[in-house]
Order: sequence, then C-alpha cells, then structure tokens
Amino acid sequence: MNTPNILFILSDDQGPWALRCAGNPEIETPHLDLLSKSGMRFENFFCASPVCSPARASLLTGRIPSQHGIHDWIAAGNTVARYEAARQGELIEYLKGQAGYTDFLAAAGYRCGISGKWHLGDAHHPQKGFEFWEVHASGGGPYYNAPLIRGGEVHEDPGYVTDTITDNALRWLEALKNSRRPFYLSVHYTAPHAPWSRANHPPEIYDRYHDHCPFASLPAGLAPPAWVRRLNIPVQDAEQRRAFLSGYFAAVTAMDRNIGRLLEWLEVNDLRGDTLVIFTSDNGMNMGHHGVYGKGNATFPLNMFEESIKVPFLASHPGRIPPGTTNADLVSQYDFMPTLLDYLGLSNPAASALPGKSFAAGLRGHPSHGRDHVVVFDEYGPVRMIRTPEWKYVRRSSEGPDELYHLQHDPMEARNLAGNPEWKKTEDELRQRLAQWFANYVDPERSGEHEHVTGCGQIGLCGRSADGGARFLPTP
Repeated sequence: MNTPNILFILSDDQGPWALRCAGNPEIETPHLDLLSKSGMRFENFFCASPVCSPARASLLTGRIPSQHGIHDWIAAGNTVARYEAARQGELIEYLKGQAGYTDFLAAAGYRCGISGKWHLGDAHHPQKGFEFWEVHASGGGPYYNAPLIRGGEVHEDPGYVTDTITDNALRWLEALKNSRRPFYLSVHYTAPHAPWSRANHPPEIYDRYHDHCPFASLPAGLAPPAWVRRLNIPVQDAEQRRAFLSGYFAAVTAMDRNIGRLLEWLEVNDLRGDTLVIFTSDNGMNMGHHGVYGKGNATFPLNMFEESIKVPFLASHPGRIPPGTTNADLVSQYDFMPTLLDYLGLSNPAASALPGKSFAAGLRGHPSHGRDHVVVFDEYGPVRMIRTPEWKYVRRSSEGPDELYHLQHDPMEARNLAGNPEWKKTEDELRQRLAQWFANYVDPERSGEHEHVTGCGQIGLCGRSADGGARFLPTP
C-alpha cells in the first residue's frame, strides 16, 4: 500500500515515566511495550503547552498557542448540555478558520474519524475534515456514565469510557473494511486523567495496584518549590497518595488493554503492515514529582517542570520505521503536523508561517538533515520556556519568578540559577533567544503573553478582536 492508513492514539495527562518500555517496572503496559519494540520511541518529545486544549490544538494545527489562541483548557463552549463547566448555551468553535492536518488528509482522499476526547470547543458538530465524529461532550469527567456525543446529541454511556471509545472506533473501522480509500483514525482517550477513585476504574486492575504495588518508581514526600502559592491537587497523606496512584496506574493499564484491541483488529484484517500507528499524550504529568500532582496548572504560578512538558511518543510502521529503536532528538508537538505530512508526501501550504520542522527522516532511521535539534519552546499563557539539551530557562511576564536550570547537573530542577551573577551571561542569551523566537511566530491578535491565564480554564475566544468579555476563569 503506497498510501498508509494512520491510527493516531492520544492519551490524556501521561508522562513518559508511565510506560514500562520507558523504564518504569511497576506499571503494566504490555501492548504499548510491543508497539515500542515494533517501531521507534522518542525520549525527548515535548508538548507545546503543559495543559490539554492548547497542546491538542498545537498538535492538530502546527501552531503555537500564541498563534491559534487557545491558552488554557476549554471550560466553556464545548456543549450546550449541563456538562459545561463554566456557562451554558453558547457553542464556540475555537479553531474556526484554522486548518488542521486532518483537513489536508481529507483533501488528499483520506476518510477521517475521531473517537474520544476533542476538547477544542463545539463538540456537537464535526470539524477539521472528520466524517466520523463520536466525541466526549466536554473533555473530562467520570469514567462511567460519561457524556458522549452521537449524532450531535449528548448521551450518557453506562460503560467504562475507555472501553466505549475503543468500541466506537472499532465500529467505524468495521464499516470501512470494503473502502478503497485509506483511513485516518484518532482515538483520544480520557485516560489516565483524574478521577482516580476505585469506583471509576475496573476493580480487578485498581485493587492489584492498590494492594500490591509499592509505587517506589515515583517520588514521595517532596515539598513543592517555595514560589508555589497554590496546589491544584493537594495530597494529604500516604493513603491518599496510594489511592491516587492506584487509579492513575489502573487507568493506564486499562487503556493499554484497549490499545491491544485496536492493534489486534489491524492484525486480524491484515492491515498492520499498511498502517502507521502513533501513540502520544497531550501533556505530561507529575505524580509526586516536585511535590505536586498534576501538569502545568498543578501549581499557581503555572509551572514548566520536565514532567509537565515531556510526553511519550511511539511510532510504528512495519517495513518503514526501524523496529526497536530510540530517538534522542529534541522534538515538539508543533513539529508533528509537518512531520506527518512529509512522511505521507503531502504538501503543507502553511509551512512558512509555522515554527515546526519535519522529523520524518528521523522516523525512517535516517539523519534528520536541516533540523535544529538543539532547542524546544513552550508556553502557558504568560509563562514561556526555552529548553536545550543542557539548559532550561522559564520567563514569566507576571505571577512568579523566572527560572534557570542546568539540566545536566540538576535534572530534578532543584537549584534555580536565575538572577545568579555567575550565570548572568547564559540567562541573558537564553532570554534573548526566547524573545526572538516568539517574536518570529506570535500572532499579536492571539498572544498569551499578557492574558490572565490562571490554569482554571478558558471561557471565550482570545484576541484583541474578540468581544471583550471574560476569556479566562480567575484563580479560586
């Protein structure tokens, strides 16, 4: 098959540490481990923003948040139903007029489908070239009786939502078995996002972790940095920690079991060799790391911890991607769209205005000539970051201190060197490089630099030309 099918699997709030193939001996991920063995695992893949909606928008469009205008998780405009977190009655298409790579795939003849979490506004109407559209009504919530969209209407599905997302995906694949056109399928799980209680996950998996796992692979008892004024998920004691970790690990393992069902379908239907399979997550996750639980909004001020910004990335395509390989290049979610289009031989009409560079050559096991492997950039509202193999510099235009870490000597980010005269030259150089990069790519209409992003959610369109109303929820 010259034009491969694509199965794109996206988890929610998963760090690379939550995979056995990445070195965690306590978590059970046998199908993802096999996927890694059959393809390539990236060790340094970064999200564009350490929270779900901005990161997902960057994956889809190749734009940074200050280009697409989504700077926090979407708390309003997803649905008119009672599942809206902030206000009801108004659907907002946050990416209206902005092309996603699925638009280009559909134009090239792909049949595009999505099952699971969308969380980019207006969940009731298919967008971005998708012909199959069965998505979560909001973006998160309970694992049983989850609100899902079918035929434009919200219904509560009584099953375990990870199973249901897979069931819906497989139903669409079955309907395509006689199609001569290639398919692109997004399977977007809500796992392993909270809630993590026993009632939300298969008890046989939850209890196995709760009763038998020591959770020695994760830090315990750390205090958050002194600059942290608020914790999003405070953990009171060892038993609460055990309960949270049991649910988190159970959610990952239950998701892995369902990924096995998808891979089995490809094998049974003799499509595995004709299908590019990608697994990644929207953003990273701290589960005790740095003394916090959560992602970029685990703290206020917002953070750029390594565990918040690093995500797993596995890619497998038999005969095309060398099996059992690892890639140590620094790559980002804004590199994903140009990479996928390059891998498929499709043009990217917006390439000149976007920051991403293709790493398709690296996927095939070749040197990635022409790529800058040195630097990645992140942003979360007014917080911006530059990250090299050796250094990380975090610049805050408001709310909190700047940070500078020598990652080779201080991988735990324990000693902030910002403001230290000994490292002033390094800090100045990184600050200038950070400012120049954002100046090159920011859309002033959608810049997050001076937006009041708190980590509590976005409730309106961002930009000078917007209606002037509230756009972000205040800190509680």
